[in-house]
Amino acid sequence: MLENSVWKQYNDENNFRQMLARFCKMEIDSFVEDDKVLYAVLKAKLTKKELKLFAMDSAQMDVKQLTDAMSMNEEELEKAKYKLYKKLKQDKVRLSFRASSRVS
Repeated sequence: MLENSVWKQYNDENNFRQMLARFCKMEIDSFVEDDKVLYAVLKAKLTKKELKLFAMDSAQMDVKQLTDAMSMNEEELEKAKYKLYKKLKQDKVRLSFRASSRVS
């Protein structure tokens, strides 16, 4: 599952569910159960650059690696992180991750 995903490029473990719960301030049990579906929703809600930044930042890469990979300086990187995590906290994004909002 998700072997070729952006997440797996930077993270050994498939722990994006835990990271989403942490940044969205939600209970992990309230998420869509299927990882593929949840990852598809995540991809739909974030830009490619935001998804890459989320994966790299969650892998706890250092600032130098992040700035090089994202082609940004430190100030731009901090702004991008702020924007990303602000987006993950928005109700319209958080609600799309919930199992109850998904139609089977």
